[in-house]
Amino acid sequence: MTSNIKPKTIFTGDNLPIMRGMNSASVDLIYLDPPFNSNANYAAPIGSEAAGAEFKDTWTLNDVNVAWLDLIETKHPALNRVIHAAMTDSDKSYLIYMAVRLIEMHRVLKDTGSLYLHCDPTMSHYLKLVMDAVFGKANFRNEIVWKRTAAHNDSAVYGGVHDIILYYSKGNSLTLNEQYQPYSDEYLKRYRHTDENGKRFLDRDLTAGSLSGGGYQYEWNGITKIWRCPFTTMQEYHKSGKLYYTRNGTPRLKQFLDDMPGVPVQDVWIDIPPINSRAKERVGYPTQKPLALLDRIIKASSHEGDTVFDPFCGCATTLVAADRLQRDWIGIDISAKAAELIVERIRDDQGMFEDIIARDDIPNRTDLGHIPRYNATENKTLLYGEQGGDCNGCGEHFQKQHLEIDHIIAESVGGTDHIENLQLLCGHCNRIKGNRGQEYLISRLNAS
Repeated sequence: MTSNIKPKTIFTGDNLPIMRGMNSASVDLIYLDPPFNSNANYAAPIGSEAAGAEFKDTWTLNDVNVAWLDLIETKHPALNRVIHAAMTDSDKSYLIYMAVRLIEMHRVLKDTGSLYLHCDPTMSHYLKLVMDAVFGKANFRNEIVWKRTAAHNDSAVYGGVHDIILYYSKGNSLTLNEQYQPYSDEYLKRYRHTDENGKRFLDRDLTAGSLSGGGYQYEWNGITKIWRCPFTTMQEYHKSGKLYYTRNGTPRLKQFLDDMPGVPVQDVWIDIPPINSRAKERVGYPTQKPLALLDRIIKASSHEGDTVFDPFCGCATTLVAADRLQRDWIGIDISAKAAELIVERIRDDQGMFEDIIARDDIPNRTDLGHIPRYNATENKTLLYGEQGGDCNGCGEHFQKQHLEIDHIIAESVGGTDHIENLQLLCGHCNRIKGNRGQEYLISRLNAS
């Protein structure tokens, strides 16, 4: 699907309505580092590059949250059950906030795309269940543990030093480019030989006597054994200088250190340090993540020219890393400071001014094809049949002429004229709701 947003665009505003305005299946990779429900407030220190950036990570259940849950129950019953399992009202409020946004992220992600959700143990167990409900349990790929800080003493508990990254795909056909990290010093000691060119290597056994199923029996260099490779392959090793001979003349295979990519990255990442106080990339943003972390994720789950999307882009680390790697990118943050930081950071990083687009509006989807005006007669006829003549607010039955077509998600926050976003309300309910979302109407009716 073609995107309706130009590459290198940073939006300022609530990411929910902005995502509603994005075309479906239009991004290849999503990384998000949302609030963690930490019950804390964060602000960048005065004098730092990010001064003025702040957010509140405290959640309270209110009538609008409960109304959102009613809407989730209608279309996403499994997700509704997960949210109801939350232990506290604060947890439930946070999960509702995340759930409605993750539903949109799932929609805008391509079928070959992946999503990485950065969190910590505060809510990771609940978020895992929310992600299972939205993306499907079968599309869970990894729980990645990232060691984010050095060891320290925490009273009466083990020191908390890690974050969690939940990795999901949209479907079975996903992009995954294997990443590697350097070998340990202990492993490197095994490369104790050097050839005439100074290249380090270790020697591998070429005999196959202990292998189940056997190998290839023939004579080589006057020695007859069962070998792991056929005679022709042994000849190729010889011609390319890859054979190392022991004192008794037995050939062994040279494994050159320069030919080895490194250790395949596993699901525990301890080789990427956090941002320290002297790091060149540090801008003072309260929850800034290192570029190396995003570099690994972007390389692993996208290709050059793909679109990387960060709906909580903060100090723009994701966007800077994507730009370095020749990916297109889109970012959203509630703070206008993010738009300033992305321009400054990419200009400083690249040594030039990029054509970055800053927006604070809601984009218009272009992937729905031709749809009739919301109040078209055919829409009213169809909706009247679907609702059985009942108002979708108070539930009272009315004749067709006494019901009015209304948007479930208001146009002002990204709602479209598509039939899936339309309903019939009686005049009284429509007046209460006004130009707000359906969650407002439900909260008002529940309160009365």
